[in-house]
Amino acid sequence: MKILVLNCGSSSIKYKLYDMDDNSVLAAGGVERIGLDEAFVKVTLPNGDKRKIMHDMPDHREGVNFVFSLLTDPEIGAIKSLDEIDAVGHRIVQGGDLFEKSVIVDKSVEDGIESLCDLAPVHNAGHLKGLRAVDKLMPDVPQVCVFDNAFHSTMPDYAYLYAIPYELYEKYHVRRYGFHGTSHRYVSQRVCEYLGRDINTQRIITCHIGNGASVSAVKFGKCVDTSMGLTPLAGVMMGSRSGDIDPSAVTFLMDKLGKKPQEMADFLNKQSGVLGITGISSDMREIESAAAEGNERAALALKMYSYRIKKYIGAYAAAMGGVDIIVWTAGVGENQKGIRLDSCSGLEFLGVKMDEQANMTRGVEAVISAPDSKVTVCVIPTDEELMIAKDTMQLLQDK
Repeated sequence: MKILVLNCGSSSIKYKLYDMDDNSVLAAGGVERIGLDEAFVKVTLPNGDKRKIMHDMPDHREGVNFVFSLLTDPEIGAIKSLDEIDAVGHRIVQGGDLFEKSVIVDKSVEDGIESLCDLAPVHNAGHLKGLRAVDKLMPDVPQVCVFDNAFHSTMPDYAYLYAIPYELYEKYHVRRYGFHGTSHRYVSQRVCEYLGRDINTQRIITCHIGNGASVSAVKFGKCVDTSMGLTPLAGVMMGSRSGDIDPSAVTFLMDKLGKKPQEMADFLNKQSGVLGITGISSDMREIESAAAEGNERAALALKMYSYRIKKYIGAYAAAMGGVDIIVWTAGVGENQKGIRLDSCSGLEFLGVKMDEQANMTRGVEAVISAPDSKVTVCVIPTDEELMIAKDTMQLLQDK
């Protein structure tokens, strides 16, 4: 079975084509600048080389159509015909409380995703465009939606509710949803396979730390809390997102800066976080380099960043009555040894003991805690696309 996984944003499409017989990736790439000048696709060739191809793409339908043409291209394609694609799986950021698991797409699913656009206007609108583009171009091919927040649907109400009048939850569905759920689900399962443990006996803290970042508490295979909230803005400090902030600080700054609600949301999402503190970049590699050269604000940002992750690890250990495994994943989590070490430093009281030499690893599965550490700390590279492909295949087989 061959499954195409699509992640459609407002002006982008990321794709991977899997052969599910052995979970191998047959083709991968990313479309950028849909609807804008100088649109292009970056394609990863079978030998690992990358190629940038310019192509005018006024809308998602043309973007999807061009992806399909690349998949069947005689020179760089992976298949001879689109008939070889058995299904398409989509990443959907916001499923609200309508979708608590992956589903096969029909009209009611599309309508449900559209009804949630208020909660994720940019993301869900892009996902819908991708769904409908595939439906127009390949109407007989089944599609599956895998929701970013579905893994977090097992949180108890006392964890996901905000302390605001209850009728606002009932009327507007304002609550903690969480995101990166497909990644948290993948790494919590994979780390137990890697360590040879039963997930139903383990208390796991998963740290998905990239430009966007979130931490989740996974107790006996189920998420019981997560750091992101109604939107991906809440939680730990991120590349350009503020993370947790006093709501009164937001209204205070809106007044001082003369910003409207959406302008303030953009400010907290795109001009804050590490970028806001340093004034340099949202890229942690650049911040580490600047700190090493003596930049005091870069050094401050690194301390703030690690400190906030550490606080969430401690909070979730308390929420679960302890912790057995801490997992690091995503761009920063998989590759930035300094962030991992600083975030785990001071957690010895929980039974965390790091191995600095083992922690030198980058981008591969590894145990980075000391042999006598009571808590096992691991790096597990995430694979959200494979998780989406597996869900898609399972739903079709169960149909």
